[in-house]
Amino acid sequence: MRFLNTLLTAVLLLPALAHGKADTVGEVSTAFKLLGPNYKIVIEAFDDPDIAGVTCYLARPKTGGVKGGLGLAEDPSHASLSCHQTGPIAVPDQLKQGEEVFDVNTSLVFKEQKVVRFFDKKRGSLVYLTYSTKLIDGSYKSAVSAVPIMPWG
Repeated sequence: MRFLNTLLTAVLLLPALAHGKADTVGEVSTAFKLLGPNYKIVIEAFDDPDIAGVTCYLARPKTGGVKGGLGLAEDPSHASLSCHQTGPIAVPDQLKQGEEVFDVNTSLVFKEQKVVRFFDKKRGSLVYLTYSTKLIDGSYKSAVSAVPIMPWG
């Protein structure tokens, strides 16, 4: 019985742990649910952990209802991404292409919304891609945002 209580606590804390790297900017309800929270679109902001001066905004759906409130529902795979220069940018000499800069769990297990970064040296831009994952099948739904590196101040 103690094992089940520990497991249930861990399952309920998973969604909270996933949001540790982002700030919720706002949300809008998209469908009313009598039991449990409403369906929503959540806007989260996160700073690139390796490149100061870049902030990304991710808008993604959040499933409501009883299952959504308990963290047992699977959120839809689509999301929108907008990244911007918010200060001086210095790109490190060694920057891994396709490096993950943010992720959030969008189901109890096996599915995440990820954001990865690329450096387009020819055009002097940082490019951010968001996509949804599953254990077996990848998702074709993605969004991209580019940040041109400009002088600051």
